[in-house]
Amino acid sequence: MAEEILYDSDAMRRFAGIELGDDRIPDETTILDFRHLLEKHALTEKLFAEVNGHLADHGITLRSGTLVDATIIDAPSSTKNEARARDPEMSSTKKGNDWYFGMKAHVGVDADSGIVHSLETTTAKVHDSQVWDALLHGEEDAVWADKGYVSAAREAAFSGPGKVWGVMRKAPKGGALHPLDEDINRIIAMVRARVEHPFRVLKRQFGYLKTRYRGLAKNRAQLFTLFALGDLFLVR
Repeated sequence: MAEEILYDSDAMRRFAGIELGDDRIPDETTILDFRHLLEKHALTEKLFAEVNGHLADHGITLRSGTLVDATIIDAPSSTKNEARARDPEMSSTKKGNDWYFGMKAHVGVDADSGIVHSLETTTAKVHDSQVWDALLHGEEDAVWADKGYVSAAREAAFSGPGKVWGVMRKAPKGGALHPLDEDINRIIAMVRARVEHPFRVLKRQFGYLKTRYRGLAKNRAQLFTLFALGDLFLVR
C-alpha cells in the first residue's frame, strides 16, 4: 500500500524526497523493514520529542497547565484471520453502556497551545488514572481532567499556593452533587474541551479509527508518529 502511494501521490514523493524516474521507489519489504527499525529502537517516540522540541524553538512551549485524557482505539474483534483469534494484547472495557475492544491512547495536552506533550499507550482495560504520572511534565500549576481521575491523595499532593486542581467533582455515593460543585464542573468542562482537539485530528483528519496492526508495540509506534504530525497540524 505504501509503495503504491509513493507511485500515485506527487505530494508523498516530495515528502519522501523521491523523484519519479530518477530514484528507486522502495518496495513493500524495504518499507516494512524500516517500520520494524522504528519500532525496535523506539524512534517514533524520539520523533515525537523532536517535533515538540522544534515547536518549542518556535515559541510554542509548555505553559502552566496540563489537560489529561484518554481515548479508546478500537481493534478488530473478528477471528477471521490466520491465527483465528482476536489480538491477545488488546482487551475489552466498558464506557457508559457500551463495550469496546482495543487499546487506549493517554495524553497530556498543554492547556494553552493544545499540543500533546506526553503520550502513553495501554490495553483498553487499564483504568485511565493508572498512567496519570506519565502524562505530566512536572512543572504544572494547574491540571484538568474528568471524573475518572478523581483522587484525594493526588489532590492533596498537588495542593499549594497558585495551584489549580481542575479535576471534575464527583457526587458522593448515593448522594447528589452540590450546586457549587456543579458550577465548578461547568468551568472545568469548558477548559477541558481543548483536550478533544488532538483526538479529533487523529480520528477525523487522519482517519485513524481502528488499530492497523496486531500487538501494542506496533500500534504504539504508529500513534507516536500520528500525534507528532497532529501537533504540527494543530499549530499549522
